[in-house]
Amino acid sequence: MSELKQVTLYTDGACSGNPGAGGWGAILIFGEHRRELSGGEAQTTNNRMELTAVIEGLERLKFPCRVDVYSDSAYTVNGFLQGWVYAWEKRGWVKPDKKPVLNDDLWKKLLALTREHEVTFHKVKGHADNALNNRCDELARGAIDELRATGQI
Repeated sequence: MSELKQVTLYTDGACSGNPGAGGWGAILIFGEHRRELSGGEAQTTNNRMELTAVIEGLERLKFPCRVDVYSDSAYTVNGFLQGWVYAWEKRGWVKPDKKPVLNDDLWKKLLALTREHEVTFHKVKGHADNALNNRCDELARGAIDELRATGQI
Protein backbone atom coordinates (compact mmCIF):
# COMPACT_ATOMS: atom_id res chain seq x y z
CA MET A 1 0.00 0.00 0.00
CA SER A 2 1.41 3.38 -0.96
CA GLU A 3 2.04 6.20 1.48
CA LEU A 4 -0.67 8.87 1.52
CA LYS A 5 0.30 12.19 -0.02
CA GLN A 6 0.47 15.10 2.43
CA VAL A 7 -1.79 18.05 1.56
CA THR A 8 -2.36 21.32 3.39
CA LEU A 9 -5.74 23.03 3.15
CA TYR A 10 -6.40 26.57 4.39
CA THR A 11 -10.03 27.72 4.41
CA ASP A 12 -12.23 30.64 5.33
CA GLY A 13 -15.83 31.73 4.96
CA ALA A 14 -17.39 35.18 4.97
CA CYS A 15 -20.85 36.65 5.02
CA SER A 16 -22.21 40.12 4.28
CA GLY A 17 -25.04 40.05 6.77
CA ASN A 18 -25.67 36.81 8.61
CA PRO A 19 -27.71 35.50 6.92
CA GLY A 20 -26.82 37.27 3.73
CA ALA A 21 -24.54 36.97 0.75
CA GLY A 22 -21.67 34.66 1.51
CA GLY A 23 -18.38 33.53 0.09
CA TRP A 24 -15.78 30.91 0.81
CA GLY A 25 -12.10 30.61 -0.02
CA ALA A 26 -9.68 27.72 0.10
CA ILE A 27 -6.04 27.11 -0.71
CA LEU A 28 -4.81 23.58 -1.41
CA ILE A 29 -1.06 23.01 -1.14
CA PHE A 30 0.76 19.88 -2.25
CA GLY A 31 4.52 20.16 -2.36
CA GLU A 32 5.27 23.21 -4.50
CA HIS A 33 1.79 23.18 -6.07
CA ARG A 34 -0.81 25.63 -4.83
CA ARG A 35 -4.43 25.95 -5.97
CA GLU A 36 -6.80 28.73 -4.89
CA LEU A 37 -10.55 28.08 -4.90
CA SER A 38 -13.55 30.27 -4.13
CA GLY A 39 -17.27 30.54 -4.56
CA GLY A 40 -20.33 32.09 -3.05
CA GLU A 41 -24.05 31.97 -2.45
CA ALA A 42 -26.58 34.79 -2.57
CA GLN A 43 -28.31 33.81 0.68
CA THR A 44 -26.44 31.85 3.34
CA THR A 45 -24.72 32.07 6.73
CA ASN A 46 -21.12 32.46 7.81
CA ASN A 47 -21.08 28.97 9.35
CA ARG A 48 -22.33 27.42 6.10
CA MET A 49 -19.56 29.17 4.18
CA GLU A 50 -16.92 28.01 6.69
CA LEU A 51 -18.04 24.39 6.27
CA THR A 52 -18.37 24.75 2.50
CA ALA A 53 -14.78 25.96 2.17
CA VAL A 54 -13.45 22.78 3.78
CA ILE A 55 -15.82 20.57 1.77
CA GLU A 56 -14.86 22.21 -1.53
CA GLY A 57 -11.16 21.82 -0.78
CA LEU A 58 -11.45 18.15 0.18
CA GLU A 59 -13.68 17.39 -2.80
CA ARG A 60 -10.91 18.53 -5.16
CA LEU A 61 -8.61 15.72 -4.00
CA LYS A 62 -8.56 12.91 -6.54
CA PHE A 63 -7.36 10.17 -4.16
CA PRO A 64 -7.12 9.61 -0.40
CA CYS A 65 -4.62 11.98 1.22
CA ARG A 66 -3.34 13.00 4.62
CA VAL A 67 -4.74 16.53 5.00
CA ASP A 68 -3.97 19.25 7.54
CA VAL A 69 -6.92 21.66 7.53
CA TYR A 70 -6.30 25.15 8.91
CA SER A 71 -9.38 27.25 9.68
CA ASP A 72 -10.23 30.23 11.86
CA SER A 73 -13.73 28.79 12.39
CA ALA A 74 -14.14 27.46 15.92
CA TYR A 75 -17.48 26.04 14.75
CA THR A 76 -15.82 23.88 12.10
CA VAL A 77 -12.66 22.92 13.99
CA ASN A 78 -14.40 22.19 17.29
CA GLY A 79 -17.00 20.11 15.50
CA PHE A 80 -14.24 17.55 15.03
CA LEU A 81 -11.71 18.26 17.78
CA GLN A 82 -14.38 18.25 20.48
CA GLY A 83 -16.26 15.37 18.88
CA TRP A 84 -19.56 17.18 18.32
CA VAL A 85 -20.03 15.73 14.84
CA TYR A 86 -19.63 12.13 16.05
CA ALA A 87 -22.12 12.65 18.88
CA TRP A 88 -24.61 14.27 16.50
CA GLU A 89 -24.29 11.37 14.09
CA LYS A 90 -24.78 8.85 16.90
CA ARG A 91 -27.93 10.69 18.08
CA GLY A 92 -29.42 10.93 14.58
CA TRP A 93 -28.32 14.54 13.95
CA VAL A 94 -29.98 16.08 16.99
CA LYS A 95 -28.25 18.03 19.73
CA PRO A 96 -28.45 17.12 23.43
CA ASP A 97 -31.39 19.54 23.77
CA LYS A 98 -33.22 17.42 21.14
CA LYS A 99 -33.16 20.25 18.58
CA PRO A 100 -31.94 19.45 15.05
CA VAL A 101 -28.30 20.11 14.24
CA LEU A 102 -27.97 23.21 12.08
CA ASN A 103 -26.27 22.67 8.73
CA ASP A 104 -26.55 18.89 9.08
CA ASP A 105 -26.41 18.52 5.29
CA LEU A 106 -22.94 20.04 5.25
CA TRP A 107 -21.77 18.29 8.42
CA LYS A 108 -22.78 14.92 6.91
CA LYS A 109 -20.90 15.68 3.69
CA LEU A 110 -17.82 16.87 5.58
CA LEU A 111 -17.87 13.85 7.89
CA ALA A 112 -17.97 11.53 4.87
CA LEU A 113 -14.99 13.34 3.34
CA THR A 114 -12.99 13.02 6.56
CA ARG A 115 -13.53 9.28 6.30
CA GLU A 116 -12.06 9.23 2.78
CA HIS A 117 -8.94 11.10 3.90
CA GLU A 118 -6.82 11.30 7.05
CA VAL A 119 -7.83 14.79 8.16
CA THR A 120 -6.39 16.77 11.06
CA PHE A 121 -8.04 20.08 11.95
CA HIS A 122 -6.05 23.06 13.24
CA LYS A 123 -7.50 26.32 14.59
CA VAL A 124 -5.76 29.50 13.47
CA LYS A 125 -6.43 33.03 14.64
CA GLY A 126 -8.50 34.91 12.08
CA HIS A 127 -7.56 38.31 10.70
CA ALA A 128 -4.11 38.06 12.25
CA ASP A 129 -0.64 37.46 10.83
CA ASN A 130 -1.33 34.20 9.00
CA ALA A 131 -0.84 35.07 5.32
CA LEU A 132 -2.66 32.00 3.98
CA ASN A 133 -5.67 32.50 6.26
CA ASN A 134 -5.77 36.16 5.22
CA ARG A 135 -5.63 35.14 1.55
CA CYS A 136 -8.58 32.77 2.07
CA ASP A 137 -10.49 35.67 3.61
CA GLU A 138 -9.70 37.75 0.50
CA LEU A 139 -10.94 34.94 -1.73
CA ALA A 140 -14.17 34.59 0.26
CA ARG A 141 -14.85 38.33 0.22
CA GLY A 142 -13.97 38.44 -3.46
CA ALA A 143 -16.62 35.81 -4.14
CA ILE A 144 -19.20 38.06 -2.46
CA ASP A 145 -18.01 40.99 -4.59
CA GLU A 146 -18.37 38.80 -7.69
CA LEU A 147 -21.99 38.01 -6.74
CA ARG A 148 -22.65 41.75 -6.47
CA ALA A 149 -20.87 42.54 -9.75
CA THR A 150 -22.91 39.96 -11.63
CA GLY A 151 -26.21 41.12 -10.12
CA GLN A 152 -26.83 37.91 -8.17
CA ILE A 153 -27.35 39.90 -4.98
